[in-house]
Amino acid sequence: MIYQNYYKISLVLMFLFSFFIVAHSSHSATTDYHDFKLEDSNGNIVNISDYQDKIVVLEWLNPDCPFVKRHGKEKTMKTLSKKYDKEVVWLGVNSTHYMTNEDNTKWIKESGLNYAVLDDSEGKVGKLYDAKTTPHMFVLDVDKKTVLYEGAIDDDPRGTNDTSKRTNYIDNALTEIALGKDISVAETKSYGCSVKYK
Repeated sequence: MIYQNYYKISLVLMFLFSFFIVAHSSHSATTDYHDFKLEDSNGNIVNISDYQDKIVVLEWLNPDCPFVKRHGKEKTMKTLSKKYDKEVVWLGVNSTHYMTNEDNTKWIKESGLNYAVLDDSEGKVGKLYDAKTTPHMFVLDVDKKTVLYEGAIDDDPRGTNDTSKRTNYIDNALTEIALGKDISVAETKSYGCSVKYK
């Protein structure tokens, strides 16, 4: 029964997102959109402009950060990325200056992630987007070159509330996009560790 319900929800989301390009609103965050290319942990070059007609979620992360570790343990990002995996491209970005693709591969395996983590150890893309914390979330409309949301993953920086009682801004934004609605909260203040740029 649970599997059937999950399958039905996935079908509904796929149907809704298929009409995204003609239906979604222009309400967006104030952050500027930037195209970029970065290497993933397998050595493949990921070009953000290849995801035309897609919604892309960027998740700034640092495996050494306690906030990132907590969300990894709670499977926050993993669960959301899986929920929207047929409609949304989810990418981790690691701008930590002392980390390598080996560190990113280790984090992917430890957390059981189903998405790529990109090496931005030079910090160029992080600075383009003005990523301040880990985590720091961005939702992009690549086709329209627009940042639809930027800020925190949720409204519980200390992680003291049960996950069911938190407001997950990314989940809400992706649902509203699928329904062709204005994003009710397009910008929030991110929380976490500071991004460890060079």
